[in-house]
Amino acid sequence: MISNEHQEHVSSTGGTSPLAVTGEPSQINDYDGFAEAYTAENETNLINAYYERPAMLALAGDVAGRRILDAGCGSGPMLAALRDRGAIVSGFDASAGMLELARQRLGDRADLQVADLGSPLPYPDNTFDDVVASLVLHYLEDWGPALAELRRVLKPGGRLIASVDHPFAIDLMHRQAGREAEYNYFDTTNWTDEWPMGGQTALISLWHRPLHAVIEAFTGAGFRITVISEPEPDPAARELFPEAIAAKPRFLCFLFFVLQAD
Repeated sequence: MISNEHQEHVSSTGGTSPLAVTGEPSQINDYDGFAEAYTAENETNLINAYYERPAMLALAGDVAGRRILDAGCGSGPMLAALRDRGAIVSGFDASAGMLELARQRLGDRADLQVADLGSPLPYPDNTFDDVVASLVLHYLEDWGPALAELRRVLKPGGRLIASVDHPFAIDLMHRQAGREAEYNYFDTTNWTDEWPMGGQTALISLWHRPLHAVIEAFTGAGFRITVISEPEPDPAARELFPEAIAAKPRFLCFLFFVLQAD
């Protein structure tokens, strides 16, 4: 999912147009409260369904027979796609409401648990071949405990495949809104935004960190960076979102990494 202001920035660079804000704001990061609305938006929009998820799946490659953990799995669209490609999937999320939707999607064919990223995880050491962390790390101020746990549950040589808000895109968004003094690119800063969906407005708290801080967090946790990607949208987006893609076939939105646990 992508914020309203981030949507406006992406719209100017070839993404979706902003949605009208209606309804009363909910409490911050209340995924239980807007699980169904979030899931409906996430299923078919340009940014999630035809940009972020295809990019993550492309980076994962051939996953048949691999044990994969989805960290912050939400309602399970990534888990379902990985399972359909032959992976043995597990997932956790802090939101019980989102996990209930994931169970409806996946049935009993996935191990799903309520857990907080950044806290001890309910998995033994060296359990998974891969971990996918799809647009979840940027909810955390301190990546250290989360990355340490993800590395712990990975097998030696396993991969962490992660997507985060592109720090340059977030900085440009703040600059376009005239907030340069409040949000310095080189600082790690918290910002709260509104996501309109399903007739309600969700308040979301996120953390911006500069690129060097992202790199230092990954390498400091013992990961080796093997891929950094700024991909194009899925080819199907050209037919489904012709005006947006014609205006700008590539745009800054998220930054993608493949990291190896050496």
